Amino acid sequence: MTTLATSNQISKKDYIFSVAIIGLFFFIFGFVTWLNGILIPFLKTACELSDFEAYFVTFAFYVSYLVMALPSAAVLKKTGFKAGMSLGLWIMAVGALIFIPAAMMRTFPLFLLGLFVEGTGLALLQTASNPYITIIGPPESAAKRISIMGIANKFAGAIAPIILASIILKDANELEAQLASVTDSVVRAGILDELASRVEMPYLVMAVILVLLGLLLKFAHLPDIDTDAEEENTPLAVVKKTSIWQFPHLILGVVALFFYVGVEVISGDSIIRYGQSIGVSMDSAKYYTSLTLMGMVAGYIVAILFIPKYFSQVLALKVSTILGVVFSLGAIFTPPHYTFNINFIDIMTFQPIELQLPVTVMFVALLGLACALIWPAMWPLALAGLGRFTKTGSALLIMAIAGGALLPLVYGKLADLFSTQQAYWVCVPSFLIIMYYAFFGHKAGKQG
Repeated sequence: MTTLATSNQISKKDYIFSVAIIGLFFFIFGFVTWLNGILIPFLKTACELSDFEAYFVTFAFYVSYLVMALPSAAVLKKTGFKAGMSLGLWIMAVGALIFIPAAMMRTFPLFLLGLFVEGTGLALLQTASNPYITIIGPPESAAKRISIMGIANKFAGAIAPIILASIILKDANELEAQLASVTDSVVRAGILDELASRVEMPYLVMAVILVLLGLLLKFAHLPDIDTDAEEENTPLAVVKKTSIWQFPHLILGVVALFFYVGVEVISGDSIIRYGQSIGVSMDSAKYYTSLTLMGMVAGYIVAILFIPKYFSQVLALKVSTILGVVFSLGAIFTPPHYTFNINFIDIMTFQPIELQLPVTVMFVALLGLACALIWPAMWPLALAGLGRFTKTGSALLIMAIAGGALLPLVYGKLADLFSTQQAYWVCVPSFLIIMYYAFFGHKAGKQG
């Protein structure tokens, strides 16, 4: 049964259950999304790609948000939040299944199709779940709720590349050495075919889990939020608006979110390949995405503890953008030979291990800390006062996730032209654009 209600009519029991269910979905988002960090070096080897070509992994995945976000909003208007989220899970399952024939034929375009379909399902899920968690409770604590979702998301993202790497890249260093010594094209193709086949079972298991979760949600009690009814609590000036384009704070938020997602994806998905490129073995580099996401989890914990009691969502956004510029410059200007070792726990064996960590890579990982509060702070600011336009506004913000498709390609091209380190210059203007929104853009058009 699905209940239609406004956010102030939901019982405490329904509120807690709804937050828990959406938290599960954010875990799924993180697990599927941050697998790209290991897929990039994996497919670069298996399909024999350049850096630029390898970053089409992120392009195919994130461009689906641009293409499918508005159709997702139309679907949600027909189905409601709950049924739309079930459908999104099943579409993701189809995308996971496409990986099986892609691996059998070792065909990069087919891998990209699977990623696009997965992204399509996620676009539908995110178009539903982000406004849902934003408006299901008090607006002043929205960043706290989104931060809780972020912990679920990034915890999944921290373990996902380690789990996948332990399956598909368990002997990466030996494999690279073997490929370097092989001159026979038939033997080389056989080695690469065996490598590609390693993704078949993990993605089959993922597809089964996604189908089961979609069925579970279909029969779960999850109240639907009536976003049209939310308009009753908005000023008359907002109620009288006739177009989504009459909300400049939203439009500027879409632009800022585009650049934010781009730098977040670069910080998480480029860091393994960056470590490899400056001489770090895959035994250490495969953990680097997890370090980025641990930084994000630390930022979310700060938000949960201190927003809005000690500082506002706006202040969190301002500080985050300043840190983003500082850490980007640190990654660019720190010589790669400055390294140190850190202790880390391997989640597959629960054994302590020592990781080699160049200081420049540490700054890339710290971009995760800088990025952590940007998403949870921007969503409530951008959706403020949209009333019946909430679902469409959410779709536009989801379209901005296409920044994760385009900016990593820019990074990949700069890496081919200059170096993987100098390519991080793309992050500096991106954080400056987000900084404008933090200081000025979120207030645009709200004077009335």
